[in-house]
Amino acid sequence: MLIFNHVDFSYDNQPVFQDLNLQIDQGEFVFLIGKSGVGKTTLLKLIYMDCFPQSGYVQVGDYSSETITLKEIPFLRRKLGIIFQDFQLLTDRSVYDNLAFVLEVIGTPKREIKKKIFYALSEVGLTHKQNNMPDELSGGEQQRVAIARAIINDPFLILADEPTGNLDPDTADEILGILKKINSRGTSVIFATHNYELVRSFDTKIIKLENGKAVKVILKR
Repeated sequence: MLIFNHVDFSYDNQPVFQDLNLQIDQGEFVFLIGKSGVGKTTLLKLIYMDCFPQSGYVQVGDYSSETITLKEIPFLRRKLGIIFQDFQLLTDRSVYDNLAFVLEVIGTPKREIKKKIFYALSEVGLTHKQNNMPDELSGGEQQRVAIARAIINDPFLILADEPTGNLDPDTADEILGILKKINSRGTSVIFATHNYELVRSFDTKIIKLENGKAVKVILKR
């Protein structure tokens, strides 16, 4: 489902990854950990091909960083769900319209939009908030809207970049619980975080980025 093969990547000649090898299978839930600046966000950007390796390749489903064209990148991203720490909701649109916008830009038939929005909001427990504006929601609710947006196109992989970084511990646990539920239905999840307490609460695969050069796969016991 996801392969990093001998990937080298640098910013301004400063190495981030050197000979990075990694494989994640369909249906896995993986925590991505490491110190700030070690490359967690960069690794996610390499997956949704916002940046590209200087050598080696990244394979995401049927798409390879070596052969993908600029026209194909939007189609790759439609198969991914991306969740950011700062929510990135459209502040001038309601919850419903935030989700509808995602579907409208890819030409989803109108008859399907309402059904998809209801399903996504049901998954995160926010059907009763569909007419609210983002500034009327708590931080946890805004992040749940962001999760609904990420799953609305039935992605095979969700990339969560510090999704609980701005949330209190109880709300962070709720967000993790929602992502675990989504994962249990077959969607792969990569959850980047520096919150080791959260990581210790869930028995799953952990990938540690260390010194910008190596990946260690640590299995919880």
